[in-house]
Formats: sequence, C-alpha cells, structure tokens
Amino acid sequence: MRRIARGLRGRADRISGLPGRLERMQATSPATKIALRELLLEYRSAVSERRPLPPLRDTGFRVFSQADEDGILLFLLAATGADTGRFVDIGAGDCVTANNCANLAFNLGFHGLFVDAHEGRIAAGRELYARHPDTSTYPPRTVHALVTPENVDTIVRDAALDGGIDVLSIDVDGNDYWIWEAVTAANPAIVVIETHTEYRLHDVLAPYRAPTGESTRADEPVGASPVAMTRLGERLGYRLVGGNRFGFNAFYLRSELAAAVPTVDVDDLLRHDWSKEPNPWSKPPVP
Repeated sequence: MRRIARGLRGRADRISGLPGRLERMQATSPATKIALRELLLEYRSAVSERRPLPPLRDTGFRVFSQADEDGILLFLLAATGADTGRFVDIGAGDCVTANNCANLAFNLGFHGLFVDAHEGRIAAGRELYARHPDTSTYPPRTVHALVTPENVDTIVRDAALDGGIDVLSIDVDGNDYWIWEAVTAANPAIVVIETHTEYRLHDVLAPYRAPTGESTRADEPVGASPVAMTRLGERLGYRLVGGNRFGFNAFYLRSELAAAVPTVDVDDLLRHDWSKEPNPWSKPPVP
C-alpha cells in the first residue's frame, strides 16, 4: 500500500493544474487512473480484512486539489465504503483548478454538481467537461449561482443530486458554516469544508453576511474556527477525522461510518507550523 501511495504522490506532484492544458497533462492519463484505482482497492481490501489503516495525514496527495485533499478523499471513500458515485461542490471556481471534486469526476467516474458565483469560471468548467473524453458523454452539472442558506437545497434538488451522496465540498470564503448548516437535501458520507485555522483553538463564528462583494474590516471575524465548525458537525451527526496538510480544509465523516478511522481533536488541524507567520488573531476577536 505504501509503495503504491508513494508512486502516486510522485506522479501527482508533477501535475500542473492549468485547465487549458489538461489534455496534455498526466492528470487524466490511463496511468493515473490505474494507480488511483489500485490504491482505492488496496485501501478497501485493508478495511475488509481488518488490517491496520494508515493515519489519515499520511494518505494525502494532489491531482487537482489545492493541497493533498485528493488523496485524503480517496482514502475516506474506501474506508467508508461510500459508493453512490455522486458529489456536490459548492464554491467550485472553474471546477478544475485547486478543486476537491475534479479528480472524482475525471478519474473515478463520479457524477456531480459544481456551483460557483463567478459566471466566467463556471462557464469555463462547463466547456471543459463537455469536451473532455472522460466526461463528455455524461458531464457533471455546472450551475452559476450565488449560494445562500435559503437557496442551497433548491439548487441541489434541481440538479437531481438530492439524497445520498459521497462527498459534499464547501468553500465559499466566509459563509461556509451557514451553508453546511442549511443543507438538508443531500446526505453526504464525507464533508470537506474550509475552516479558519488562524483562530487557533478560539471558538469563533462570524455572523452570516449576505454577499455584497465588499471586504470585511481587518478587525472583523470571517468564517468559522475549527472549534465552531466541529461543534456544528457534531450537531449534524458528523465527526472530525482530520484536515489537509495545512489544516484549513477539514474532513468530517457521518458518525456511524468507518469506525476504523479515528476521530481527532481540533488541534490536529493546527499541526502546520505557522509560528513564523503573522497571526492577527492571537486573541479571540469580538464578533
């Protein structure tokens, strides 16, 4: 298992993320698909045979994701036995660059929904998936929309992605907590969501802000701290199992799934050494 994972990491780390050059990259090559499926099957065999699983932090690698989310998702899909082959990605950008679900769509045959508020980016993603040979027959749904707690369920239902899904990814730069709290149309096995690790272990939750395009003041809180996000996850029936190597994308599993994957404390998301970087939130902010 470790040999396959090392080989795949080496291949993935050499992949550029530029959508315009996708056809010339290794990101969707047969070799990449074979390596991914070999590793997925090896993880599944380890689960079924009750062999020890690697720590989540050792499973990460990047194919399309911003950091090492692609590898972590592959591991969690195997560990949970999730098999709907469906995802919902809210805040998808161009649906390829630094994206948590592009690898699922291109290399693992998943169908899903990409949603973003930027019309040009979502249009670029729609065009790419429509012409790429791996997805052109049945491309993922791509929706230009400003997602709010009031409309998120309607968007999911209109795309016929309601019910059970494997992965829900949320990255909307601020209102992530409020969007996750509002989702009831989809029942994901795995949630990957942006948290604000700059708050460290402070319990910080910024109020919902209707998107206006205006930046918040430097002294105003933004988004949710890992403590606040994990409390929400527990209320919704999810447990924290880890984060990407920088901690800002946290992974939650439905509580009844994958007992072999341990629950972790919030400080597991703070393993990255930020000690030499400025921390504007050394004290808890005032909401």
